[in-house]
Amino acid sequence: SQEDQKIQAWWRGTLVRRALLHAALSALVIQCWWRMILAKMVDRRRRVILKQFLKEERAAVRLQSWVRMWRARQQYCQVLSAVRVIQAFWRSHTCTYRGLIKGHYQVTTRELHLELQIVLGSGPCIMTECIPLPIKQ
Repeated sequence: SQEDQKIQAWWRGTLVRRALLHAALSALVIQCWWRMILAKMVDRRRRVILKQFLKEERAAVRLQSWVRMWRARQQYCQVLSAVRVIQAFWRSHTCTYRGLIKGHYQVTTRELHLELQIVLGSGPCIMTECIPLPIKQ
């Protein structure tokens, strides 16, 4: 009869809708899982790139600090050598008819402090000087 056909059609429609709903939910679960996997892969890739960047950045900073240290040491050794020459000259140089030159120095991290005492016939003349060292910070 027609009512039986309507009931059967309704039941088949319900079964089809249930199957489609199940398929849609299964597809949604798979899509959510795949998005989670993709996010993890992107995050992993980002972390690897960040680690490599940090490694290269640290190496560059270390190399730059070594070069700055080497340059500062070169400048310090150059100033120290000049100071030693001047000091040796001051300590050994006495002028019998002109007078006497004495002095001392102090080298700090930023300056060279010099103090000269020149003794002539009329009296001592004391000169002090602070020379900044050309070391970049």
